[in-house]
Amino acid sequence: MKRGEIYRTRERVSERGGKPGFYVVVSRTFVADHEDVSTVICAPVYGEILGLTTEVVLGPEDGLPRASAIRCDFLTLMFKSKLTHFVSTLSAAKLAQLNRGLAHALEIPLEAGLIVPSR
Repeated sequence: MKRGEIYRTRERVSERGGKPGFYVVVSRTFVADHEDVSTVICAPVYGEILGLTTEVVLGPEDGLPRASAIRCDFLTLMFKSKLTHFVSTLSAAKLAQLNRGLAHALEIPLEAGLIVPSR
């Protein structure tokens, strides 16, 4: 498991109206890949696109069944064991958009408009 990967849950999630859902891992890869850590921070993916600066639009080219949006405003801690179905990995361009969306959601100033990908 690593940062920028998209997973689908098998279990129904109450916050999603009792439906399974898609999530993007936003924890740094060191944490996501560490066997002794059982949870990761994720951003949920929703089928409705609101046009927020904190959203990243995804679609079939990203492995999803339809146009959707990562919602960086609604980060959640997920057990890795619940992220059961690997879908795909965000492209470098989408990862950069995710970084910008997270910065906006967390009110982290963008230095000269650049965000360096984490290692």
